Amino acid sequence: MGAQQETDCAVSTTGLRKSFSIGRKRVEAVCGVNLCVGRGEIFGFLGPNGAGKTTTLRMLATLLQIDEGEAIVAGVDVRRRPGDVRRRIGYVGQLGGADLPATGRENLMLQGRLYGASKAETSRRADELIELLALGDFADRSARTYSGGQRRRLEVALGIMHRPDVLFLDEPTTGLDPQNRANLWDQLRALRSTGTTIFLTTHNLEEADALADRVAIIDHGTVVAEGTPLELKRQIGGGMFVVYTGLPPSEMESLRTALAGLEPISEARVDGAAVRLRTDNGRAAMSAIARVLESRNVPLAALSLSEASLGDVFLQQTGRPLRDAGQNITEISR
Repeated sequence: MGAQQETDCAVSTTGLRKSFSIGRKRVEAVCGVNLCVGRGEIFGFLGPNGAGKTTTLRMLATLLQIDEGEAIVAGVDVRRRPGDVRRRIGYVGQLGGADLPATGRENLMLQGRLYGASKAETSRRADELIELLALGDFADRSARTYSGGQRRRLEVALGIMHRPDVLFLDEPTTGLDPQNRANLWDQLRALRSTGTTIFLTTHNLEEADALADRVAIIDHGTVVAEGTPLELKRQIGGGMFVVYTGLPPSEMESLRTALAGLEPISEARVDGAAVRLRTDNGRAAMSAIARVLESRNVPLAALSLSEASLGDVFLQQTGRPLRDAGQNITEISR
């Protein structure tokens, strides 16, 4: 990473590594991660549970010791000056940290005073955040009475009470319904507009695609792809046909083989009662697919065509869907 690039990074890592002992076995959770998160951007760190994303975030936030490599956050070396890093960052973990019996405003006042601000300054900052994150309707109620979305917005406010250069968010919308999730996305975009860099971990493909300026996909502790969501999807190109049939499972592989042999089809795989087909020529592929189905007397329940998604990027990079990659795995650092 060159000197000029480093100066443009709010967060940069070089060769970042972390391993854990599980019984007699040593497991490497993060395997030489290199990142540069630009100043004032929303950066999505995407991967299944156990991929190493939370471990990476916790090292950057000084909550886990770095085994090897270098990490610079907000211009400060994480290993050499962790105290200075903590003063320049905000952190919102999956479990949050609000004092539930206290009101939202009382939580904000306590956070500001803990960071050394005067009572008057803290009060002004609390008012700013109540407006910025739309907390006004419930700011003076006990946090215990908040909905999941309201509590998450309060936790974000607590994370930025001291005006950090970088805000770390670990799975910020887990457990939220679609309306509250979309509302929090809007609040995070508003926060980015103030100049704050936001580094968030997620395994939600929709969230990464809709919210992040750039994303990195991590799998088995290694970054396998990085770029804007559009750049990553364009690397794959083409579109995806999904052919839903009435065939029994025992006949799906035979159909997949027949469709995979068509000239317009570059990839074919069975997904339950459907066959997913990648193509660079949708019109030609549709005609060819129809001929195969007709010749084999295959009942067609539905046919859809969509552009490449981040899920397709993950599948291409790792060889399996994201939902399968996360099964029966827990994040080692928890």
